[in-house]
Amino acid sequence: MSTTTIILKAKRDRPFRFRHPWVFSGAMGKVEGSPADGDEVLVVDTKKEFIARGLYNSKSQIAVRLFSWAEAVSLDEDFWRGRIRQAIDHRKPLLECDQACRLINSEGDGLSGLVLDWYPPFGVVQFMSLGLDARREMLLKVIQETTGIEHLYERSDGSICKYEGLPERSGVLLGDEPGKTHTFKENGLDLLVDLKEGHKTGFYLDQRQNRARAAALAKPGRVLDVCCYTGAFGIQAAAAGAKVIAIDQARQPLDLAKQNAVNNGLEGRFSKRLSPAATELRKLVDAGEKFETIILDPPKFAHSRRELEKAARGYHELNLRALQVAAEDALLYTCSCSGAMDLYGFQSILHGAAHDAGRDLQIIEVHFQAEDHPFLASCPESQYLKCLICRVW
Repeated sequence: MSTTTIILKAKRDRPFRFRHPWVFSGAMGKVEGSPADGDEVLVVDTKKEFIARGLYNSKSQIAVRLFSWAEAVSLDEDFWRGRIRQAIDHRKPLLECDQACRLINSEGDGLSGLVLDWYPPFGVVQFMSLGLDARREMLLKVIQETTGIEHLYERSDGSICKYEGLPERSGVLLGDEPGKTHTFKENGLDLLVDLKEGHKTGFYLDQRQNRARAAALAKPGRVLDVCCYTGAFGIQAAAAGAKVIAIDQARQPLDLAKQNAVNNGLEGRFSKRLSPAATELRKLVDAGEKFETIILDPPKFAHSRRELEKAARGYHELNLRALQVAAEDALLYTCSCSGAMDLYGFQSILHGAAHDAGRDLQIIEVHFQAEDHPFLASCPESQYLKCLICRVW
């Protein structure tokens, strides 16, 4: 049992009683003991009444990540094994159909700072918190025992490492090394992923169900896929019969997008343009181009609440230009993966963009991240992805 106790400041305990998993350094009052980074600690209120158990990190603004709200439950190997097994059990239907999916989703599975994605037969793991990284050998053993994965690659190399005080790591942990590209199936299509250098773990699995919905609703005519990455949205639309122009500012993923079209026999309905999104959209507006479907799936614009104002300007600009190239009765799929921006804030930006474009925007569906990316009711930030399907008048 832990002997180190974190005493919260007065009136700062409410979020943690309601099981929010992040204790920021500003909420901490006194530390009784001398915890090393990664140590298990008790978190209590000013009366020293127990609230939760967590892992300590002096290098991060998230000073304690909370995992257990039962005082008698220590964060030992049995605890982590139970959490991992629960996460894997919830994905069994996806695993049984050999579907690429997320097996462990950090906060959403009560494992803050741990991600495991599955691209059969490769697993790709990310350690994004110091406390769990300190237990990496034990956790990797449990993952192997629980999943039976024979090939495991690590991609703990994002900006979060700097914020957590972690070294960046990538490489083979188990079995074979993936090739430069790896092919997997999504919604019946063959897609390429770069597991070693692609974004996140190589791909955006969280949009899987939204891409399927885009294919189901696809309108005949021209589709503009903006910030297309490796083209998964556009490929779905092309497979449904549309003519697609895909835009991205990064050459390597755009080349993979084109190759995805070729591999699925869709090269005649898929073209690419290497350009920043806002620049290309302004060119299309000036040229008077019109599209029956526009897909906007930009990268994260706001990493924290401090960046929301700047992010709002970016989202407004992209959506305004998209609305200006939308044909009458077009469909707009517009997304935000900024967890700091809630759904209503994003909807307000769309309202402003529609007003400035002189268009009516009818929201017909609202979607979030795929089912294998669950989010916690107690942690709104874990519900980060918003995908609104709109009709443009």
